[in-house]
Amino acid sequence: MPRFGLWQDDPIMPAERMPTTPSTSSSSSPICCERVVSVQRQERLASCVFANRTKLLVSRFIGSHVAIGDDIAFPVPKGDAVGTEILITKNAGAGPKGYLYHVPIAYVSQPKPDKRNQHFVSAEVHHGGLGVGTVFLPCEVLCDYFYRLPHADGRLDHQTLYEILHIPDSASPSELRVAFKLRDLELKTAGAPHSQRLALERAFNIVGQPELRACYDALLADPEAPAVFPYGGVGSLLVVGEPSRDGQTFFARRILAFSPELRRRRFHVPLRRCDFYDDRALCRDARRKLEFWLDPAALHTLWDRTWNQWKHLLATKIEVEGTFVQTGKCRKRRGEWELTTWETALPSRLEVKLSADFRQQLETARTTHHRFGQYSQALDQIRLCLEHRAVEKTELERMCSGLHLPGDFDVAQVSWRADYDPFFYRQLSRRARRIYLFRDEYIFDVEKAVVVETPQLGHATYVFAKPRNMDSFLALYTRITKDDIRRNHNNAAERLGFLGRVIHGTNPRAWLKEVRQRIGEKVDSAAAIAW
Repeated sequence: MPRFGLWQDDPIMPAERMPTTPSTSSSSSPICCERVVSVQRQERLASCVFANRTKLLVSRFIGSHVAIGDDIAFPVPKGDAVGTEILITKNAGAGPKGYLYHVPIAYVSQPKPDKRNQHFVSAEVHHGGLGVGTVFLPCEVLCDYFYRLPHADGRLDHQTLYEILHIPDSASPSELRVAFKLRDLELKTAGAPHSQRLALERAFNIVGQPELRACYDALLADPEAPAVFPYGGVGSLLVVGEPSRDGQTFFARRILAFSPELRRRRFHVPLRRCDFYDDRALCRDARRKLEFWLDPAALHTLWDRTWNQWKHLLATKIEVEGTFVQTGKCRKRRGEWELTTWETALPSRLEVKLSADFRQQLETARTTHHRFGQYSQALDQIRLCLEHRAVEKTELERMCSGLHLPGDFDVAQVSWRADYDPFFYRQLSRRARRIYLFRDEYIFDVEKAVVVETPQLGHATYVFAKPRNMDSFLALYTRITKDDIRRNHNNAAERLGFLGRVIHGTNPRAWLKEVRQRIGEKVDSAAAIAW
């Protein structure tokens, strides 16, 4: 029996041609329900022919489960939309009726016990039109499809995923990656069947992801342990089971196929966005809403937890290319849980490239961090000074010299945060006539305006009109909060000449274009593209 998993690129084909005699339904889209009179199977597709001579194109895999006499129901898509929800009622053959349900799902819950204390997960139907809102999946069904491989020749038990990788279950993340690469090369060289390479990739995509590996290890120790749906479950699901009496829930007895939503991506991300653990690192990019796990074999370098102490000083970026699976994250905001869409990289399809000066930037960041500790008392004096007044950067540099700090020490680093993108600071500093530091902010005196920037993720850029006297502006600004400016409390915004905020957003170039407009700088289209 063909099996589709997280490593599979072949999607389950949606319906491409719909019958023209729909029945009525209480759903927003009309429902077609027709009986199959013949099935025409091609190389990749299958054509289900109905009694009214219309056809429904499905994947060959779905078509292999359809027989003459079966009933097929699906919502008719509106306009140019393509329908993917199909309910097949098996009428052919002896015995009771059975049902096959192909449906796009949006999110799968975490395991929880039912009344019989058996664990299950529920998959949310995404834009369904047949009235089904949830697919009920016992954890045993998940185990059979995702966590157990078919019996190997000559064996009565299932091979473990570690056995597929030819590595013990105590292997580190780096050892797992190396084992996967070596075994994949062996299979290629030996001309092994494609199914063996799929099984290998499947194994690594489970044990190469820490949460799924923990789940799998728990299942090895106790087959009754709850199982999670890998990578959140966003994609197309084909299951065998039966609908509830009210038709709102489909109870699955077996998963025939799951095809996740995959996207190939290539981008650069600052290394400082990683959280470093002993044997792995988690990189989260909140702007792109994606995350991926790194191991020393993927990054081509070793680290330890002390990197978290000085990673905010790292300017280097890594080039990431990989296949990402759409998933979801639940977060509580204002007392309510919200589901946000994220993407997670498949370990088997993740590649990382380092910049040419990667080692040099690591050493520079380490040295700067060491200096922070070595000259901590002097830096504390500087921070105390910045709490009460805005100080020009050149004055701070003279102060650093008087406190015997090295001449190449960058005093701007005292306010830097780990999640801040240096792009914003570089663009403003190159336009500034003078730069001031105040608490955790930078104040840039540019030609036609004053710009205030907080070097931390989530803070907007504040733009003010050019004051007649910079000292008077700073004296007033240091006595007023950002909330006073936004609310214009006691006319604070008017007195400071507040022109507005510019959100950093997901596109730094869009931020730069708006900032240049706000500060009265002529924006040249060709130059904007070059930036």
